[in-house]
Amino acid sequence: MIEVKDLHKGFGNVEVLKGISTKFYPGKTNLIIGQSGSGKTVFLKSLVGLHTPEKGTISFDGRINTKFTEAEKQQWRQEIGMVFQGSALFDSQTVEENVMFPLKMFTRKSQEEMLDRVNVVLQRVNLENSNQKLPVELSGGMQKRVAIARAIVMNPKYLFCDEPNSGLDPQTAIVIDKLIQEITDEYQITTVINTHDMNSVMEIGEKIVFLSKGKKAWEGSSETIFSTENEAVVDFVYSSNLLKKVREVHLSKTN
Repeated sequence: MIEVKDLHKGFGNVEVLKGISTKFYPGKTNLIIGQSGSGKTVFLKSLVGLHTPEKGTISFDGRINTKFTEAEKQQWRQEIGMVFQGSALFDSQTVEENVMFPLKMFTRKSQEEMLDRVNVVLQRVNLENSNQKLPVELSGGMQKRVAIARAIVMNPKYLFCDEPNSGLDPQTAIVIDKLIQEITDEYQITTVINTHDMNSVMEIGEKIVFLSKGKKAWEGSSETIFSTENEAVVDFVYSSNLLKKVREVHLSKTN
C-alpha cells in the first residue's frame, strides 16, 4: 500500500500540490485524474521520487521514502515499475534488450536467467516470438506492451503508469487497460495510473483520485463517480453529451 499524508510541492512561488492525502491499495487499479494543470503529473512524479515534497510524507508499506538510507533507496527503486507516456523504448535495441535492461542494471543474474525472465513477461503481454524486433517494427499498442513487460520484469511491488493510452486508438487502449488490470490483480501490485481517458475511468477505475487546482477534490470508484454531486468532477467527467446521457441513465436507475 502507498499512503500519502498532507503532501505539498511547489516550484518557486507557485504551490502545485496543496496538502493531498490518500491511499493506494495493492491488487487494485488506482487512477489519478483531473484537468490539465490540476497537479496530477507533479503528484505522480512525487510518488516515484522524481520530486521531493516540501511537506508531508509518502510511505510504501509503512516505509517513508524521504527517510530511506542509500541502501534502502536502491532497494525501493528495484521495487518500482514505470510505464512512460511515450513508452520510452530504446530505438536501437531489440524488444529483448529493452525488456532485459532493468535486469542488467539491478541484478546479477546470468544471461540465461535474464532471458528466461524476459520470455516469461513477453509471453504474459502476448508478445512471444517478438524478441528480435526493433521498436520501429511494432505498432503503438505493441510498443506499449513491451513497455509494460519491461516495467514488470523485476516483479515490482509498485507499478506507475503515466498516460498509458496516449496516442492509441480506442480499441487498443481498452486492450492495454485490461492488460494492466489483469497484471495488477494477478501479481497483487499497487498500481497507480495517471490518465485523462474517461474510458479507463469507467472500465478499470477501482480507486479514483480527482485532483483540482492541486487539491484532492474527490475520491471514489467508477461505480460512484456517476452519482457524485461534486461540481468539479461533474464538469470533468460529463464534458461530452454522450457521458451526460450515461449519467442521466445511471441516476434514473438509482432513484
